[in-house]
Amino acid sequence: MVGRGRLRLVAAAVAAVLTLGGCVPPFHHPSPSPSTSAVQFGPGADGLGDVLYPLAGNGGYDVGNYDLSVVYDPATGKLNAHAIITATATQNLNRFDLDFHGLDVGLVSVDDAAATYGRTGDELVITPAANLPTGHTFVVSIAYSGVPKPYDEPDLGTDGFLARGDGAVAIGEPEVAASWFPVNDHPRDKATYTIRISAPDGLDVLSNGVQQSSQSSNGYTTTTWRVSVPMASYLATMVIGHYRVVRSTHDGRPVITAVARSLPTYIDAQLARTPEVIDFLSSQFGPYPFDAEGGIVIDEPRVRYALENQTRPIYGDAFFGPRTDSMFVIAHELAHQWYGDSVSVTQWQDIWLNEGFATYAEWLWNEHTGSETVGAAFTRTYNTSDKLWPIPPGKPTTKSQVFGSSVYDRGAMVLQALRVKVGDTAFFGILRDWAAQHRAGNATTDQFMALAEKDSGMSLKPLFDAWLFGTTKPPLP
Repeated sequence: MVGRGRLRLVAAAVAAVLTLGGCVPPFHHPSPSPSTSAVQFGPGADGLGDVLYPLAGNGGYDVGNYDLSVVYDPATGKLNAHAIITATATQNLNRFDLDFHGLDVGLVSVDDAAATYGRTGDELVITPAANLPTGHTFVVSIAYSGVPKPYDEPDLGTDGFLARGDGAVAIGEPEVAASWFPVNDHPRDKATYTIRISAPDGLDVLSNGVQQSSQSSNGYTTTTWRVSVPMASYLATMVIGHYRVVRSTHDGRPVITAVARSLPTYIDAQLARTPEVIDFLSSQFGPYPFDAEGGIVIDEPRVRYALENQTRPIYGDAFFGPRTDSMFVIAHELAHQWYGDSVSVTQWQDIWLNEGFATYAEWLWNEHTGSETVGAAFTRTYNTSDKLWPIPPGKPTTKSQVFGSSVYDRGAMVLQALRVKVGDTAFFGILRDWAAQHRAGNATTDQFMALAEKDSGMSLKPLFDAWLFGTTKPPLP
């Protein structure tokens, strides 16, 4: 990994953006002269060509690290921030895009030289002063500020940076990251992160990974977090507010759990079982893939879901009740640490590799605790879910189908059908090999099917055609 020292472009301007109320005025620089070299340079694509989200992410470069410094003032709802992005050109670039939603851009530089920029919708288009040849590692520095605007997804609800009272949370899938930092916003471009968050003294501040430090100055506390294993951008989070925070260790890893102080205390005991669930899932899937553990339960009515934020899942409070067994959702989100976070999709259309696997983990947990066997869960779902069959989980064709019941429930059924076909030894070998071989990377449905055939020694095309891609109800295996 390329060194990630903090770039100091224009010290006074950056200092202004990172102080309360500081705002850097827009800055523009004349476009650079065209290269006279015979080598051809061109713009990076404004999207990675995802079938369902064609403008998600950008082409022409690969991000290695994000270094984010964010100051948030709950009284005004304003965010002042500075992003330093270390990336490597994958083509000869004279221009490239970052995904960025709503906030105002101040100074922009590339390799310590002022760059030209423009905005086209949610695309921040940057023209560096000098061309960037293939293989060149470059550093982008962006000062920005404003009141973050969430996304309003008709099918999925409200995602993004959500402010409420004296707190805030950044949460959502697939679009969230660009609402609070400039980003190559697609799981295909994973990166490491340093996330430095400043908020008024007395507020709890949480993020992903391992906490590095916490320091107070001038009424604000700055907490720094480090994500050392590459992370998909939608999994990055920041949580600010009043929380009951519990710190411990498990297998040498720091564990941080937090529950909003406005929520009942019975939630704390359920969330405290996080290490227990990780131990069980590790016995099924192989070693836990990260260097930190935990979870956060938020009090935010707009969030009626849970999300697998890397190392620290976030749960809406609706999953928890005094007499409710909430462990299924904890098992689901923690299973994503293997399937979804460590092994991430290459295209959103392969989302069953995340959600089907996590739903299957629910079934495994329920069997482990004696509430329902995996076989019973499979049969129950098969008999009561006729609406699942017209939509193949292996190939959702609309955004609403991406997080629909077929991807989750029928996705889990694909795995149980596979287990019945190949037997327990081969099946759990496949799951462990999948997690190990693609750890900290990306993978596709085709790769999973190939691995299943290789590990089992069987031809499995008829099974996958029926259960993963079929549009009619197959016979029970």
